[in-house]
Amino acid sequence: MAKVEYPSEVRSLVGELKRLPGIGPRSAERIAVYLLQNPKATPLDLSSALKDCHESVKACDICGFFIGQSGCAACSEHGRDTQIICVVEQPTDVLPIERSGVFRGLYHCLGGKLSPLDDIRPEDLRIGGLVRRIRENPETEVILATSSDVEGEATANYLYEVLEITGCRVTRLAQGLPAGGGLEFADELTLSRAFEGRH
Repeated sequence: MAKVEYPSEVRSLVGELKRLPGIGPRSAERIAVYLLQNPKATPLDLSSALKDCHESVKACDICGFFIGQSGCAACSEHGRDTQIICVVEQPTDVLPIERSGVFRGLYHCLGGKLSPLDDIRPEDLRIGGLVRRIRENPETEVILATSSDVEGEATANYLYEVLEITGCRVTRLAQGLPAGGGLEFADELTLSRAFEGRH
């Protein structure tokens, strides 16, 4: 006897939702059923927003942060200190720093961190763009704000060696961030102390 299961369209939706980070099979099923049954759900609005993001949001050519039709908020905001660049792994690392209110310089998002096990090499990251920015303004201080796990430390050490020849000042966030953790999990006080105690 054939078993009862969701229609193929629902199974397909569940399959797509499972591909999202942090969404397991049960969560994907609950979200799919919610979108189908709840009168407050607006799946067409969700679909439209996803389509708009996919078509319009890209990485800034200069800093790597997300840009939409209005341009890059991280590069174009007036009053930022253009003599200091904070280097982070991912665009999502910019927002915790911004929320802390302790940094008013520019950013550079690498797009990842060195990881031989995952076959991520220097040429896979936005290191060339960072070096170009420093050569255009050699007086810039670069703050390395990569995570404190093994790959983050290796990335910071590599960047230090690459940037040392440009003559710019290179600093690293002080320890205060949790070992093995990323910026997205740090609170404002921890981030503030890390910036103040950079070396």
